[in-house]
Amino acid sequence: MLRQAQHDVLTHPNIPLKDLCFCGFLLLLGLLAGSAQAQRLAARAAGGAADESAPFTIVALGDMPYTLPADYGRFENLIRGINAARPSFSVHVGDIKSGSTPCTAEVFRKVYDYFQTFAQPLIYTPGDNEWTDCGRPKAGGYDPEERLAAVRQLFFPDHNSFGQRKLSLTSQALNPAFAAYVENNRWALHNVAFATIHLVGSNNNFVPNDAKGQNREFYERMRANVAWLDEVFAEAAAQHRLGVVLFTQADMFNPAKDAKDADGFTEILAALRQHVVAFGRPVLLVNGDSHRLLLDKPFFNPAFPLRCLQSFTRLQVPGEADVQAVRITITPRDPALFQVQELLVPENAPLTLTHSENSTTSSQHP
Repeated sequence: MLRQAQHDVLTHPNIPLKDLCFCGFLLLLGLLAGSAQAQRLAARAAGGAADESAPFTIVALGDMPYTLPADYGRFENLIRGINAARPSFSVHVGDIKSGSTPCTAEVFRKVYDYFQTFAQPLIYTPGDNEWTDCGRPKAGGYDPEERLAAVRQLFFPDHNSFGQRKLSLTSQALNPAFAAYVENNRWALHNVAFATIHLVGSNNNFVPNDAKGQNREFYERMRANVAWLDEVFAEAAAQHRLGVVLFTQADMFNPAKDAKDADGFTEILAALRQHVVAFGRPVLLVNGDSHRLLLDKPFFNPAFPLRCLQSFTRLQVPGEADVQAVRITITPRDPALFQVQELLVPENAPLTLTHSENSTTSSQHP
């Protein structure tokens, strides 16, 4: 699955190879349910003595449930699969519905209730479909900023995670200068720093050649996000963290998604690369938005322009039609720190095409 995804991206006509850096990666497919490692992880999740140097797992998912109400059952299957895997925590990287699904309170509440059924902590960062795209007629023609306020009120009432077991979070909103940004949260586990940062698709809500003054929200949120990155990496450096994991919705490395004459991610990507270089230890960015599993190293090393910045890795989770998740194993004693696996729920596997359907598909896409 990933081999095909890698091939598709490398040959995508809208992504010049000179603008991206792809290096080798480690991907472990399948599950560890029967392995000794999984048994140790399950024992610790059940309340065994914590070993700060022992491997632990987390789960990342996003862009789901997408097609409603059809995907609700598939989302329930995935939640059961994640609960059975017993990760230390999970993170949903946004888009809890499609961009054409109405942005109603009922749709939001349905997913909010699903989030509470995770056995372990679940952390969430919003996607563009929850607010930026709500102005579309099919999405209800809402005021996007009003929907953002509704998302913040419902999904971020306090500084705790979702799930039956809560995780205490440190919110950027504790800083009076950024009191509105309750969705930006950080936490740490086994000396690894984790944080969400509110960056969304649809060019991060940036409107090129803005004649109506619509970019006020963008500029204010970008000021908060840059300050948040500063805080996350300052804490990681001060505490000598082994690595940093960031979670966001936007796929910031796909030029096909950018506006033609402006990019809503230029400033934050420059700040991120600067922090990665200064930090000098592994940094993993997890995003959704493009719906296809991908693991790459998209930053060039500023000191060696033809080389990848090896300490930075980007993981893009599957979504939309692929209601599956990704398991990340973090091994404190391993210099690479991160290993990535698909967490597959057999009930959600796509149906096999018939011979005639396969032939039709092949003829349409040579």
